[in-house]
Amino acid sequence: MMTRETRENRGEGHRKRLREKFLASGLAGFHDYEVIELLLSLNTPRKDCKPSAKLLMKQFKNFQGVLEARAEDLCRVEGVGRANSLGILLIKAVADRYRTSRIIFRDVVKNSEDLVAYLNQIIGYKAKEHFVGIFLDAKNRVLASEILASGSLTSSSVYPREVIIHALGHKAAAVIFAHNHPSGDISPSSSDLQITKKLVFALNNVGIMVHEHIITGSQGIFSFAQKGLISKFNSEIQKINDQINEE
Repeated sequence: MMTRETRENRGEGHRKRLREKFLASGLAGFHDYEVIELLLSLNTPRKDCKPSAKLLMKQFKNFQGVLEARAEDLCRVEGVGRANSLGILLIKAVADRYRTSRIIFRDVVKNSEDLVAYLNQIIGYKAKEHFVGIFLDAKNRVLASEILASGSLTSSSVYPREVIIHALGHKAAAVIFAHNHPSGDISPSSSDLQITKKLVFALNNVGIMVHEHIITGSQGIFSFAQKGLISKFNSEIQKINDQINEE
């Protein structure tokens, strides 16, 4: 019969082999549950974390689901507590900060690859919609990125006044907006069009340009700028201004 001490020694040996495997060749050859197991083991002395890792994968459907899970939901899984969930929560937070640092002070208007990668990581596959504002200086360098709203987005759920307050607080000269479609379908809804038009008009009134609105999802991205919609809204503003000036 296996004693508790024997089980703990075997668990420690298994964790050691996982760590050595990672140090030797990174995550190549790791199953997803083994990555989760390794993260659980970072703050779990003398315990076999494989059963808990497999339960997490089953509960949250896939690797990404585990990393996106909230702390309280992780702790509801048998064998997972606040202490050993630290590795999972930490690695996701570190990855998000790393992606943010990749775009700060960079011109993401001309080179959007890092921007799209950043958006895919922070909102691309979330279970509910998140609306992000990326604030730029006069040289189109990123000053800051903030989630401005979450939940089902409607034309009344994103307040232009609040967005303007954030933009002025960052001393932004321009803004890029983005949000995700959990369904995967990246086609803009009527609410998406209304929100975008409302924000373009409102920010224009305080001298702040809207360069882009990106919808991201499992099917890729939809760019309001590439489809000519941002230009269309700006043209409407110009016509209104011309009419006012003629009067």
